[in-house]
Amino acid sequence: MTDPQNPVSSPRVPAVQGRAASTPGTPPPPAPPPKREAPARPPLASPNAPPVVAKVSPPASVRLAQLLWILSFFVGGFAVVYFFIIREKELPLIADVVRGVVEGRSDEAYDTAADILFWSVFGVMVVALLVQIVLLVSFMSRRPGVRWWQLATLVAQAVLMLLALELMAAGTDGEFLRQLIFIQLALVLLALLISTLPGALAWTARGVDIRRGPVGGSGTPDL
Repeated sequence: MTDPQNPVSSPRVPAVQGRAASTPGTPPPPAPPPKREAPARPPLASPNAPPVVAKVSPPASVRLAQLLWILSFFVGGFAVVYFFIIREKELPLIADVVRGVVEGRSDEAYDTAADILFWSVFGVMVVALLVQIVLLVSFMSRRPGVRWWQLATLVAQAVLMLLALELMAAGTDGEFLRQLIFIQLALVLLALLISTLPGALAWTARGVDIRRGPVGGSGTPDL
């Protein structure tokens, strides 16, 4: 018989406990909980953002047409100034042309007719130049139907200039003036043709360029 107070029997207790822990049917210890992933950050942009007006540069065809129109304005303005400078030289030549058409009048009548013709042509040149500038501004603002007005202005200017220069462009100075006006008309015609390219037509048809984007706190588009 073993003495319960004998310290030799004490090492057997862990073995008994070990066998009791591994007894069949005992449930295993619970597994540690899975590691939770951090939630995804919310997107900074929403596909349902309201459309806002965007600043998009015009296509190359529009820029080229604009450049040609501006060059035509410089040539037309130079022609107007040059026509005014040669006024004293041109008035006697204009009077001679009128004298060849209508005979039997006094010199004062021919001089008056020459003045009227000169200032009429001068006024037409100035008005045509100003109208073309206004039409260019409307074109860059994408106003509908501006090209038809530009074409009508070009045709009217060409007809009036051809008729007027038959009476006005006399002498060497008048021939140079004729060349300036023809260069101006050629630049306007080329600009009008380039403005009808597909890219320029699509740019005008859109009216405005829009994109999806947030709106700032002040109520203005956050461009």
